[in-house]
Amino acid sequence: MSSFVRAVVVHAPHDLRVEGFALDSVGPGEVEVKIERGGICGSDLHYYHDGGFGTVRIKAPMVLGHEIAGIVTAIGEGVTRVKPGARVAVDPSRPCNACSYCRQGLQAHCTDMRFYGSAMRFPHVNGGFRERLVCTEAQAVPVREGVGAEVAVFAEPLAVCLHAASRTGSLAGKRVLVTGCGPIGALTIIVARHMGAREIVATDVAARTLGVAKTIGADETIDVSSDSGALDRFKENKGRFDIAFECSGHRSGVADAIATVRPRGTIVQVGLGGLDMPFPINAVVAREIDYKGTFRFFEEFEQAVDLLGSGRIDVSPLLSAVVPVERAKEAFDLASDKAKAMKVQLAF
Repeated sequence: MSSFVRAVVVHAPHDLRVEGFALDSVGPGEVEVKIERGGICGSDLHYYHDGGFGTVRIKAPMVLGHEIAGIVTAIGEGVTRVKPGARVAVDPSRPCNACSYCRQGLQAHCTDMRFYGSAMRFPHVNGGFRERLVCTEAQAVPVREGVGAEVAVFAEPLAVCLHAASRTGSLAGKRVLVTGCGPIGALTIIVARHMGAREIVATDVAARTLGVAKTIGADETIDVSSDSGALDRFKENKGRFDIAFECSGHRSGVADAIATVRPRGTIVQVGLGGLDMPFPINAVVAREIDYKGTFRFFEEFEQAVDLLGSGRIDVSPLLSAVVPVERAKEAFDLASDKAKAMKVQLAF
C-alpha cells in the first residue's frame, strides 16, 4: 500500500489542491479508516474563501474536513470496538481527557482539543478529507448495518444541533423560531420536530433553502429579505416564541430572535457572527431572556449516529450533490451557492 493518499488541502484563500498526504501508521488503540464520504461544512468554506474566520487563520497548508465516514481497513493492538470491514462515522473531536474541563465532563471545552480540520492551534490539526485516515478507537463510531456513508457522514453536524437543543431543556410543546436555514439551521429544524416542538417557524433569505425547510418540518417559512415586516405579528404581546435558535450568525437574525422571543424565553446562538456584531442588550435585560451559546458537542455524536441508524431522523432531503474528490474545487464552489445547494459531499 502506498504511504501517501490523496487529500484536499487549502493553502490560501481560493487555493485548494488535491495532493499527496502522508498516511499515518496504525498504533495501539488506533483504527485506519478508508474514507468514503466527506460533507463540506460552513467552516470549510470559510477557510476556502477567507483563509479562516474571526481571528482564526491558516498559517500553513491544512487538510480540510471534519464530516467524514468510511470503512475500517485496519485496527491496532487492543482495539475491540470495531473490526475491519465495519462502516463508521468518525468523530472529529479528540479531547485530552485530562484537563479540568474534560474531568468535569465538558470535553467540548477541552484546553488541549485536537479537532479535525481546525487552524485554531498551530501546528494546525489536519482534517479528514483524505482517502485514508488513522484515528483513535473512541473516534470510530460504528453505524448500523445497511446505513450508507452518505447518511453516516451527517453525524457530525447533527451532533452540533443536538447539543444546541440540549441548551434549552425540553422542546416538547414549545413554539420555536429558527433564523437561518443552511445545513445547521435545517438540521436544527429536524431536531426540534423530533423533540416534539409545537410550532416551528423558519426564516432565511434564499427561496431554495426555505423550500427545504418546509419539506423537513417547518410549519411556516418566511423570506425576510422580501418583507421587512414579516415578523411583526410575532412581536406582539412581548413576543411569541418560547425558544429561538439563531443559526444565521447575522445581526438581523440576532435582532429578529430577540424581538420575537417572549419574556423569560431562551435564545441559543448557533451561528457565528463577526467580531463587531451589535447586540441589543437592553431588550435582553428588560424581557429577562436567557441568551445561551452552544459549541460543538461530545456525547451527542454517538446519539446522532444512533438516530441516523434507526431512521428516526431523515436527512436525505438535505443532500444536494455528491462530487468526486478529484473535482474538490468544483464541489466547494457548488456548496458556496445557496441558490443551488444545501449539503454537498465529496466522494473518495
